[in-house]
Amino acid sequence: MSKSLYWMHGGGCGGDTWSLLNAEAPDILELFESLRIDVIWHPTFSRLSAPELQRINEKIITGKKKVDILCVEGSIIHGPEHTGMYDEYFGNPKKDLIFALAQQAEYVLAVGTCASFGGFGKDGEIQAGGLQYNKGNPGGLLGEHFRSGSGLPVVNLPGCPCHCDVVCGVLSAVCSGIELELGPYNSPMDWFSVMVHQGCTRNEYHEYRVEEKKFGEKGCMFFYMGCHGPLVYGPCNKTLWNRRSSKTRAGVPCFGCTSPEFPHTYPYFQTLNIEGIPIQLPDGVSRAHYMAYKGMAAAAAPERLIKRKTDI
Repeated sequence: MSKSLYWMHGGGCGGDTWSLLNAEAPDILELFESLRIDVIWHPTFSRLSAPELQRINEKIITGKKKVDILCVEGSIIHGPEHTGMYDEYFGNPKKDLIFALAQQAEYVLAVGTCASFGGFGKDGEIQAGGLQYNKGNPGGLLGEHFRSGSGLPVVNLPGCPCHCDVVCGVLSAVCSGIELELGPYNSPMDWFSVMVHQGCTRNEYHEYRVEEKKFGEKGCMFFYMGCHGPLVYGPCNKTLWNRRSSKTRAGVPCFGCTSPEFPHTYPYFQTLNIEGIPIQLPDGVSRAHYMAYKGMAAAAAPERLIKRKTDI
């Protein structure tokens, strides 16, 4: 039996759609065909006229047409003054249409950090929020207690953008009737139970506190260069981008884009610290243990790690 999919674009850049277009095995056409997904509407792929789309929306809202999977990309815009008119759709607030469609959907997926937690603009005049969270606080457009037709809350797929393999994997699970195990913030555990730090090729440098203060070297970027790898959960070093790399493998600090607090208000390439001790510590590590261990680890660092510059 085919599954119908409606993809709604809220306030955002469209990066999650472009990520999805990078899917390779399968690509999106093969995915939709193999899973028998009937795309009712996608703002990039579809060719419906405005009147045709309005008629379809009315049928879905009134229960005359079924929507199995509602994907929302981009934040929910509530401004100005909670009217939602900064992001209107056929003359009405888009947030109202998203709310109405969600009441009819069997599954609701928040694709990307903006749809999941609010993302960019959440603290500004546009009053951006997520579908079921505002930052890390339950609520959002649909409310803490919302459940779709399947009985699940909004399934959050954070990332800026969300990796195409995550979107394809969740769509495959939903269409195949495979139960999704959701963790904190209602994200699927298959992809969001590991830290970005896990699988990072710079882990050994981190363990011995071999630190970098500038780009182009091979040491750990957590201590001074703002890397969020040990702080956030995400599949970037498990499911590589373009099947070959990640930010940290390319020598760029993890920005922590899967975090409910993303984007951060402090500099991206700077680790907030007090006398060299990061204010935010790796998840599950106490400050006392960290301070005792890291001093000993740095003193025991092997010579091969200390001589880590790229030109050696």
